[in-house]
Amino acid sequence: MRFTHVMLLTLTGCLLLMTAAVAQHAKPIKVELIKQGDTYTLLRGGKPYFIKGAGGSTYMDRLSAYGGNSVRTWGTANGQQVLDEAQRLGLTVTMGINMARERHGFDYNDAEAVAKQLETVRAEILKFKDHPALLAWGIGNELNLEYTNPKVWDAVNEVAEMIHELDSNHLVTTMLAGINQREIDYIKEKCPALDLISVQVYGGLAAVPERIRATGWEKAYMVTEWGPTGHWESPQTPWKAAIEETSSEKAAVYKSRYEAAIMKDRHCIGSYVFLWGQKQERTPTWYGLFTEAGEENEVVDVMQYLWTGQWPLNRAPHLDSIRLDGRKALDFIYLQPGKTYPLDVAVTDPDNDSLSTRWELLPESTDLKSGGDRESRPQAIPGHVTNATVSQARFTTPEQSGAYRLFLYVTDGQNNVATANIPFFVQ
Repeated sequence: MRFTHVMLLTLTGCLLLMTAAVAQHAKPIKVELIKQGDTYTLLRGGKPYFIKGAGGSTYMDRLSAYGGNSVRTWGTANGQQVLDEAQRLGLTVTMGINMARERHGFDYNDAEAVAKQLETVRAEILKFKDHPALLAWGIGNELNLEYTNPKVWDAVNEVAEMIHELDSNHLVTTMLAGINQREIDYIKEKCPALDLISVQVYGGLAAVPERIRATGWEKAYMVTEWGPTGHWESPQTPWKAAIEETSSEKAAVYKSRYEAAIMKDRHCIGSYVFLWGQKQERTPTWYGLFTEAGEENEVVDVMQYLWTGQWPLNRAPHLDSIRLDGRKALDFIYLQPGKTYPLDVAVTDPDNDSLSTRWELLPESTDLKSGGDRESRPQAIPGHVTNATVSQARFTTPEQSGAYRLFLYVTDGQNNVATANIPFFVQ
């Protein structure tokens, strides 16, 4: 048995190496944009290709199984691995090119630093340009966020020109935070080498077609990040804690906003939903479609429906409400230290699966960044929820005053989850 096991591992390793080698030496697939009347169509290998994508390279097997066809990265780290895995699964990759940001201290007046960056990018393009899973290049991420120097767009165009010289098979874009007249004007003036723009919009997704047309942008575009209502555009408590939608509220807005914009606009060639994975950004649940354990929330069900027209056979629990002391998050809850209060949950399961709950108390995050920069997860405080059932529990507040957030996870035993949290202040 041991010999057989070793042989199997060796054979598996050889097959993986062969797959990688084949992908590395396979011919690139031509990608181009065509315009017919008022409609833009992306062609890949001469065939129409509407991007049904997700941001992130985790759970790529699930993305493929659920009807997605593309992933988007923020840089070329692990680029070979991502491209090879995408090729194996029948997916494509919009490969991010990491560009230094002014908000992190980079000076686009420094010609030597800009030239050095260009040479770094050149090496990245040469390394991956012929991979058959490659779809497009994305120059930088939200370079317009907290910036003042328009020379960044000269650098973007210089990279785009270089890419076109080295790689005639793939499209080139840049990812913008929001839709602003100033940036569109700069790009029209300074970045003629870009094939299209990419925008990243959250709460305002439904208005994207109208807003883009209002700027005078007449070419194609894609949406490279979209998702729940962003923490910067959500209601806030008096102690400045943003109020997060429940997973079920998110599912509703993902569906309605996608159908209103991405699905309908003839200038949009597709999108990348955010985030196909999990991350700490304001909270551990705000943007990820998965928990840290890989459980899928209701938004994943919605994405499968939007991509395929079919709902999954087993769906996530649906959370109607969560109340602390009879109050919801928008009631801006103040509580006394060391007191016990009731928790009430209204949740159902479409498949009548048996549900279970877990609760987690966190201090309100203070490691707050912008632009998706890495944040640290607050340390959980155990032991404050008792007598928990699916619909009720008892919660005893911490003795120390301050801002906290109580998280609820409802699971169905099928790797599906509903999530919610409720911020409160102890005083």
